Amino acid sequence: MPLENYGVLSGTLHRHFRDRPDDQGRWFHVHLEVDAPAGRYECAVDVDSKHSAIGVQWKVFTLHASVLDPVASPAPGYHDLARTSGSGALDYLRHPALADRPGCLLGGHPPRWFQRILDRLNPPRPWVSGSYLEASAALEPILVTGRPVLVFGEPFDEGLGMHNVHQNQGDPYGSQWWPDNGIWQDGATLTRRPDGLFDVFVSRFSSQKEPTDDDGHPL
Repeated sequence: MPLENYGVLSGTLHRHFRDRPDDQGRWFHVHLEVDAPAGRYECAVDVDSKHSAIGVQWKVFTLHASVLDPVASPAPGYHDLARTSGSGALDYLRHPALADRPGCLLGGHPPRWFQRILDRLNPPRPWVSGSYLEASAALEPILVTGRPVLVFGEPFDEGLGMHNVHQNQGDPYGSQWWPDNGIWQDGATLTRRPDGLFDVFVSRFSSQKEPTDDDGHPL
C-alpha cells in the first residue's frame, strides 16, 4: 500500500541545519524549520546513509509556478493531496515537469525530430550521484531564510513536521520500503525566488528503480 498520508506543507523557511556528524542514527538528514499558522514545522530531508558513497541521487533545477498548479500558491499550512495526476501531487516519473523524458508520457518512443523539440522545451535533467555530504551541499543553496517554501512528503504521526521528502516508489521487492511504494506521492523541497520561479530539489536512492507499475513497484 502507499504512504498512509501524503501532502504539501506551505510556509516560510525559518532556518535549516544538518544532523550532527556523530552516530546519530543510520540515516543523515538536512532539517528545515518552516513557519506556518499551526506553528513551526520540522521537515527532515533524508540524504542517505552515512555509510554509503553513492547511495543517493539528486537534481536541482528551476520551475515556473504555472507547472505546479494547483499547489503553486496554497494557503500557508499543511494540505492533504490526492495521489492522482492534476491534484498537485508529484511523481518523478509521470509529472510532465519532472519526468526525465516527457515524450515517454505519450506512449512508446516518439520520433527523433519530435523528441528533439521536447528536449528543447523541457531539457533532460540527469540524476547526480554522490555522498550524503554532496547531496546536502547541493540542497542548501536554495534554502534561503525567509523564502516561501513548499515541502512535499508525509506528515509526522505526532507533532508538526514532514518526512519521506524524497522519491517514494521503485523500492525493490523484499525491502522494508516495498509496502510504501506508490505513484503520485513523491517528496520534494521547493523554495520560491523573488522572481516567482521555484528552485527545486528532488532526491532518490540508488536502490530505487524505474520504470514503475501502477502500484509504484519497479518493473
